[in-house]
Amino acid sequence: MVVGFVHTALGLPPVFDALADELLPEAERFHLVDESLLGVTRRVGRLTPTTSRRVLETIESAVEAGAGLVVVTCSSLGPAVEAARPFIEPPVVRIDEAMADAAVAAGTTVGVLATLPTTLEPTGDLVARRAAAAGKDVRVVSQLCDGAFDALARGDRDRHDELVLAGLQAVARAADVVVLAQASMARVVDATGDVGVPVLSSPRLGMERVAALAQSR
Repeated sequence: MVVGFVHTALGLPPVFDALADELLPEAERFHLVDESLLGVTRRVGRLTPTTSRRVLETIESAVEAGAGLVVVTCSSLGPAVEAARPFIEPPVVRIDEAMADAAVAAGTTVGVLATLPTTLEPTGDLVARRAAAAGKDVRVVSQLCDGAFDALARGDRDRHDELVLAGLQAVARAADVVVLAQASMARVVDATGDVGVPVLSSPRLGMERVAALAQSR
């Protein structure tokens, strides 16, 4: 099995390499990183048809390079990933789907925490749709950590983590379970401690699903 990863941030390949070493030790892997996919989405404020087409083309490039399974790790691109699936023969994994399913199973009020508005809406929508598919009535409450992404982009991890933690504590008071909309937020949870409700992040849950898919093929 060859797994191709599509990222929009240069810092993510090492995160997923470590998880793949643990969960998919026998699989080959490679990474495609295109920061402009997220950059354009941020600038425009939404996922455009042009960017969605570019996501499809990037996934196609991964398949042409030999991927028997493609993983897209950017939640802002989630709707484009789902739109691409009918045109791609190998499985294409949206990294946050397993997290959304776990959140739906864990409670009836799901908090969604994000550092970008372009990620907040698609993640909340994903949770709502996965709940509907499971036949469960779930309420979604959303919290934006305004300024956190920009802090991380300029190298100020402490400020990023401070804003994420404040947002996490706020949304946790109104939810049964909290999901982190971006893979880049996952490391903050490890240093947070107990906030009173489960806090779910996408990298490990998503990679556990990838491993199950790979083993079934």
